Amino acid sequence: MNHSPESYPLDNESEESAAKASSNTEIAEVDFESEAAKLKDLALRARADLDNFRKRSLREKEDAIRYANNGLLEKLLPVLDNFELGLDAAKTAPDAASVLLGMSMVQKQLQEFIRSQGLEEVKTEGEIFDPKKHDAVAQEFSADIPEGQVIRQVRKGYNLKDRLIRASSVIVSKGPQT
Repeated sequence: MNHSPESYPLDNESEESAAKASSNTEIAEVDFESEAAKLKDLALRARADLDNFRKRSLREKEDAIRYANNGLLEKLLPVLDNFELGLDAAKTAPDAASVLLGMSMVQKQLQEFIRSQGLEEVKTEGEIFDPKKHDAVAQEFSADIPEGQVIRQVRKGYNLKDRLIRASSVIVSKGPQT
């Protein structure tokens, strides 16, 4: 006996159910297509927004780097102004004392400024030579200063907060000459 679906006669209700199912499938396919189109459009817009965000972020980063020293330089301008005034006064000053006083004032102002920005001198006097913060430019014999200790500084070194900006150039003791 054949039990395939074709062997059973369909009644009217079954035919209507099959027609509705077929119609629902077509509607569902249409809904999937429109939903897929909406999602594709959303994805394209999201990609474009991400690309625009990346470009904007890159521009902002470049501007931040380009103008990073703006505030620092604005604060340094009064020091430069005073230095120029001192030089002008030196041209007409009859004595060196007034020029020295003016230059000392500019030096003090400059030191206060760099300290306010977090710049500190690297200590060298009486220190044991440390290649992480000192640059030895020479060695000399010394009866008074033990071997490996800094005798004198040739050029100042600086730290910006906890980071070395420039090592101190120093002359290091070889100890007493034997």
